[in-house]
Amino acid sequence: MEKETDITDSTCESKLEEASPEPKVDPLQDFPDGGLQAWLTVLGAFCGLFSSFGWINCVGVFQSYYQTHQLKDKSASTYCILVLMNSELIESKGPFVGRAFDHWGPRHLLLIGSFMNVFGLMMASLSSKYYQFILAQAICSPIGEAMILYPSFACVSTWFRKKRTSAMGIVAAGSSLGGVVLPIIVDRSIEHVGFPWAMRICAFVMLGMHVVANLTVKSRLPPRPTSVGLAAFVRPFAETPFLLTALAVFFYSMGMFIPITFMVTYGTHVGMSTSLAGYLVPIFNAASGMGRILPGFIADKVGNYNVSTCAACLSTIFTLALWLPGHSHATAILYAALFGMSSGSYTSITPALLAQISPLSDIGLRSGSIYACTSVAALAGSPIGGALIEAAGGSYWKLQVFTGVMFFTGTVFYFATKMYLANGNFWKKV
Repeated sequence: MEKETDITDSTCESKLEEASPEPKVDPLQDFPDGGLQAWLTVLGAFCGLFSSFGWINCVGVFQSYYQTHQLKDKSASTYCILVLMNSELIESKGPFVGRAFDHWGPRHLLLIGSFMNVFGLMMASLSSKYYQFILAQAICSPIGEAMILYPSFACVSTWFRKKRTSAMGIVAAGSSLGGVVLPIIVDRSIEHVGFPWAMRICAFVMLGMHVVANLTVKSRLPPRPTSVGLAAFVRPFAETPFLLTALAVFFYSMGMFIPITFMVTYGTHVGMSTSLAGYLVPIFNAASGMGRILPGFIADKVGNYNVSTCAACLSTIFTLALWLPGHSHATAILYAALFGMSSGSYTSITPALLAQISPLSDIGLRSGSIYACTSVAALAGSPIGGALIEAAGGSYWKLQVFTGVMFFTGTVFYFATKMYLANGNFWKKV
C-alpha cells in the first residue's frame, strides 16, 4: 500500500510539473546581445549615422565656404546661425521623434526621414538666397536627419545589453566615417564641378546609405502606443541621475561644437592654406572614429560614466593646455586629432548612458528629452564663439577659454553623476 501511495504521489507530482507553465521571460529584459538581425541593425544604424550625424561634421567646410562665397557680406554670427541650425534642429526634434518611435516604431520615421534629407540637399543645390539655404539645408534636411538618427540608436539599444556600448561605438563610428568622407567629397566636388553638383553628389551618396538603413534597421520590441502630454518629457528631470547627466551633456556639447565649427577658420587664422585647413575636419573625424569605438569596448569593462568622465577631462586638458597656448600649424593638426579622440566617446556613449538610467520602454522619449537640451547648447555655443572672436579683434583666445570652461563644467557633472550612482565609491564600475 505504501509503495502504491508513493507511486501515486510521484505520478501526481510529475503531472503537476508537466501542467505547470514555464516561467515567462520579460521581453524587456531578454537581450540577445548578438545574432544576425542584431548585427544587421548595427550595420543599418552605422549607415544611418554616416548620413545624419556624419553630415553635421561637415559644418567646418561649409563655414569656410559660405564665409568666402554666398554669405561673404554677412557677419560671422550670421553664417554661424545658418550652419548651426542644422545640428540644432536635429537635436531639438529629439522629443518628437523619440515619442514617435515609441508610438509607431522605426519604419515610417526612416522612410520619411530619408526622403526629407535627400530632398533638402537637392533643394540646397538650387539655392542662391539666404532664406533658401535656411529652408533647404537648415530646416528640411535636418528634420529628415533627426528621423534617421534617433531610431538608429534606439533600435540598437533594444538588441544589446552587455555589449551595448561596444555596439553603440560601432554605430557612432559611422558618423566619423561620414565626417571623413563627406567633407573631402564636398571640398573636391566644389573645386571641380561647383557647389550645386557637390550638394547633389552628397545627396546621392546619402540615398544609398538610407536604402541600407531602411532595409536593415529593426527594433526588437513592438511599438507601444500611448497618449502622453508635455509632462512626460519633463518628468525624467525629477530623477537625480537623469538631471545630472543632462547637465553634463549640455555643458560638454556647448563646448564641443565650437572647435568643430571653427576648426577650418582657425587653421587659416594661424597661416594654413585653405586646402590644408580643410583637412583638419577629416583629421578630426578620423581620430573621432577611434575615439568612438575603443571607449565603447573599454566602457563595457569599466563603466560608461567612468569613461565619459575621463574623456571629458581629456577634452578640457587638450583645449586649455594645447589649443589655447599653441599658434602653429602643428598645434592645429595635433589638437584636431587629440580632441577628435577625446570627444568621440560623447556620440557613442551618451545613448548608453541614457539606456543605463532609463526604462527601455521609454528610451525614445528620454533620448529626445536630453537631446533637446543639447540642441540649445549647440545653437548657442557657436554663435557665442563667433561673437567672442569679434570681441577679441579676430583672435581666438576668448573662444578657446570659453570652450575649456564648458568642458570643465561638463566634466564636473559627469563625475557628480558617477559618484551619485556609485554611492560615493570612487572605484566602482558605473
